[in-house]
Amino acid sequence: MNNNIFPCLWYDGDAKESAEFYCNVFSGKITADTPVVMNIEVFGQKIMLLNGGPQFKKNASVSFMVICETEDEVQKYWDKLLVDGMALMPLDSYSWSKKYGWVQDKYGVTWQIFLGEKASEQKIVPTLMFIHGNNGKAKEAMELYTHIFPNSKIGKILKYGDGSEGHPIAEPEENIQHAHFEIDGYSFFCMDNSYDHQFDFNEGISMVVMTDDQEQTDKYWNSLTSDGGRESMCGWLKDKFGFSWQIVPKRLIELMGDSDQMKAQKVVQAIMKMQKIIIQDLEDAYNS
Repeated sequence: MNNNIFPCLWYDGDAKESAEFYCNVFSGKITADTPVVMNIEVFGQKIMLLNGGPQFKKNASVSFMVICETEDEVQKYWDKLLVDGMALMPLDSYSWSKKYGWVQDKYGVTWQIFLGEKASEQKIVPTLMFIHGNNGKAKEAMELYTHIFPNSKIGKILKYGDGSEGHPIAEPEENIQHAHFEIDGYSFFCMDNSYDHQFDFNEGISMVVMTDDQEQTDKYWNSLTSDGGRESMCGWLKDKFGFSWQIVPKRLIELMGDSDQMKAQKVVQAIMKMQKIIIQDLEDAYNS
């Protein structure tokens, strides 16, 4: 499993409280604890929690599938996540799983708790919902992402027309009801949905990609922003589907984590002026 790719959840001041909550729910541990960034590890997977401010709210366009081995395990996570949260789909038996439910927790993160087989060794799988103008583009997105990143593949695809499962809205037969893909060994699920949800992809949930060097940084940045994507600040971008990525050189983390606070601060100030992160400019700021 690739821990150079991981989700980032956006918070308005309550990242630490949320980190402690998830560590309790999933028996995880906090691996970084700063006023702005909290990192946690659950089931060997990294999740970043960012105190970014009130601008963005997390929503169900990106949910997290938790694949469980027993009904008791499903029940345990469900009961904990439901405290002060709300059920989006009740915990029940469905055609695709003997025990499944979709819950929004008290921090606005949505989880699909699922009894079933894992598609990879990954226990928690980000699930992207292609809605509104993106509806019908899940396959195109999978093809784009697996083309950009190495060690990538498209796994099993279930289309609405495959006819195994009832659905409340008549979806186009070619659209994807559920599919699995991997980018550089990290698993995702995705789906098309024609329901008129009151939300869409935003910066509330993004994917972080840690890069080895400038060449890799440039490749991912240029590939994801081309053809209708948008550059944002500090290594953030939106791809053509409006999904947010952070392309972050590993060297940045090293420099920002330097024990010399003054030098680390210069690096932070340099990033604030950048869109795509330029490693040499960081080194120059650090050494200035």
